[in-house]
Amino acid sequence: MHMFKSPLVRHDWTSKETLNLLRQPFNDLVHSAQRIHRQNFDPNKVQLSTLMNIKTGGCPEDCAYCPQSARYQTGVRAEKLATIEEVVSQASLAKNKGASRFCMGAAWRQPKQKDLDSVVSMIKVIKDMNMESCVTLGMLSSDQARQLKDAGLDYYNHNIDSSPEYYTKIISTRDYNERLATLDNVREAGISVCCGGIIGMGESSEDRAGFLLTLANMPSHPESVPINMLVKVEGTPLNDAEAADPIEFVRIIAAARIMMPRSYIRLSAGRNDMSDEMQALCYLAGANSIFYGEKLLTTDNPQLNQDRQLLERLGIKPSKLNQ
Repeated sequence: MHMFKSPLVRHDWTSKETLNLLRQPFNDLVHSAQRIHRQNFDPNKVQLSTLMNIKTGGCPEDCAYCPQSARYQTGVRAEKLATIEEVVSQASLAKNKGASRFCMGAAWRQPKQKDLDSVVSMIKVIKDMNMESCVTLGMLSSDQARQLKDAGLDYYNHNIDSSPEYYTKIISTRDYNERLATLDNVREAGISVCCGGIIGMGESSEDRAGFLLTLANMPSHPESVPINMLVKVEGTPLNDAEAADPIEFVRIIAAARIMMPRSYIRLSAGRNDMSDEMQALCYLAGANSIFYGEKLLTTDNPQLNQDRQLLERLGIKPSKLNQ
């Protein structure tokens, strides 16, 4: 099985190889993924992150899945940027409930300098609380990325969403290369990259392979790879998309684990629609990070107690920082 060359990290995957990986018998694929997972991580630890929306709605982009776009009638109102006090209060709550990373999301195309100054102050208070910090603010220039690095930012999230080909069918206001340019700016500033995408937007298996290929063939793999299952929101163009097949979703997790052996693979949006058994299969296939808390930006996330109970039943414990 020369295909995996594990535990070596590769950046030269081909489309054919990736498609073959996704189409393997399910048991073989999950077995390979679990083997690679154990070579790089404790299989019974999961990193917990909490996400706070610091600026909701009113985004000028037209991402077809997003309730925060100003172009769609989804009932999400544009709000002002959160205050430092609100951030401290939410972060303290998250830390007390076991989260080791605090992520902040703002619905901007690109932050203005005064907004960036506010976010810099927020990052500093998160770091003072001894938590990892992550933000997602849209596109960044290299200067903006450096400012965030100087503030102590650990992770920047900027998803590629899908394959380069399918991307054009879901977003017209920003092209794929602009996304990749932001990721380059983040990487050059020395900030860890959090980058993934969404499954269940009507994409083909070739698109799913193209999405994984783009991530796995980056010069450095993203340290964190969020795999989202589309949450359908009334008023968005993707509200009628056909739901992703749970087994196919687990295959994506397993392939991501094999292709990016040392990255944290995160179960992100859509966990509300996943059965306990489906989530258990995702952990078996190599997922080792979750968003943990009541809300994920504007859509519901499984209740904390539900998460705790499932992790307990599986014998999985939260990982501490740097584990």
